[in-house]
Amino acid sequence: MNTWLISLQNANSPSSELMIFFHDFTMLILILITSIIFFIMTFLPLNKFIDRFLLQSHYMEMIWTISPMIILIFIAIPSLKILYTIEEGHFNKLTVKCMGHQWYWSYEYSDFTNIEFNSYMIPSSDLQMNEFRLLDTDNRCILPFNFPIRVLTSSIDVIHSWTVPSLGIKMDSTPGRLNQATLIMNRPGLFFGQCSEICGMNHSFMPICVESTNFYNFKNWLISLM
Repeated sequence: MNTWLISLQNANSPSSELMIFFHDFTMLILILITSIIFFIMTFLPLNKFIDRFLLQSHYMEMIWTISPMIILIFIAIPSLKILYTIEEGHFNKLTVKCMGHQWYWSYEYSDFTNIEFNSYMIPSSDLQMNEFRLLDTDNRCILPFNFPIRVLTSSIDVIHSWTVPSLGIKMDSTPGRLNQATLIMNRPGLFFGQCSEICGMNHSFMPICVESTNFYNFKNWLISLM
């Protein structure tokens, strides 16, 4: 992790890679538009080519009316493609349920019998040298990488948000409702997130820690909990 990161976090899932690509593509278009407008506003009043044939031209009106429509189409097509790709969930082989509480998360592995635990933030006084302040938890959500996973989320009390930026996931955890997302992690590692909904005074102290590992280690971890 780059300490002086000024851009988005490194992508660790296909959906996150698509989102970063779309962000860079859109920013390229915005920079191009801003540069052209700045050039016109700066140099047009200083030259001698301004006359009524330019300012009142029907062709110019057609150009600055049709051009934004074409630009919006170029932005909308990849946006819709990414939206439908993220919502695709027909081939999931594992389900994990994330429940929001004030102010901690609980995880339930619905495909296995009676595997459920709570995940609290580790206090700063109890941190080890290899743990991250305000981000590490006592019980991590352990999942296999290169494996299609369905993530379900809801809440017990108020609205929370299960968010892991590097995985491209941000889901509202709403009481009485069940939201879902598809997750495929590219590589092993630790991926951190936090509740992104203002849910009370300890809102900033309910982090999310996802540990990605191979399926063999994941299976052994499940056996140890049974």
